[in-house]
Amino acid sequence: MKILAISDEESKYLWEYFDKSKLADIDLIISCGDLDPHYLSFLVTVSSAPVLYVRGNHDDRYENSPPEGCICIEDQIYVHEGVRILGLGGSMRYSTGANQYTEWQMKQRAAKLKFQLFRRRGFDILVTHAPAYQLNDGRDLPHQGFQVFRKLIEKYRPKFFLHGHVHLNYGRNQKRYDKYQDTHIINAFERCVFEFEVENPKDSLLAP
Repeated sequence: MKILAISDEESKYLWEYFDKSKLADIDLIISCGDLDPHYLSFLVTVSSAPVLYVRGNHDDRYENSPPEGCICIEDQIYVHEGVRILGLGGSMRYSTGANQYTEWQMKQRAAKLKFQLFRRRGFDILVTHAPAYQLNDGRDLPHQGFQVFRKLIEKYRPKFFLHGHVHLNYGRNQKRYDKYQDTHIINAFERCVFEFEVENPKDSLLAP
């Protein structure tokens, strides 16, 4: 399965200089937040791939103008062709905003997923806006990662962790790719394509 991960900055390559062939082999599009809702609606219109998304700290506008035709995966495990995808958007709280959370608040959000995590027996891809604590995050509060994300990775060992929020052009030697234990970490800033090898459909593992 070929997946396009996007975040934070609309890609001129896709939006302004669009050629339908650029998305011809993409099976799934995942947004990690802070993108114009019209951009996501555009991608789902010109592509045959579904568009999944979580909200970034600047996506308060999604409340009244959500991306049309796209699927919000906030606070759930969404299964696409057997791949279990967990979504937890937002950033560390540094001011007012509907999509900003304290560490405790994000921990509470994750705790509410306990039954879904049990029923699905974990997840394959973690999709967030903010990074995990000390895994390519910033030391300033707005860009600090969540400790609970790191704990989810350590416990469930997903194949991939996708995030945005920390722009690659910030000049802080940010990495596009990294790895923590068994999990491949991808900073989805602007756009990044990766392959997910589907082994056995996880739907067959659902608890009765």
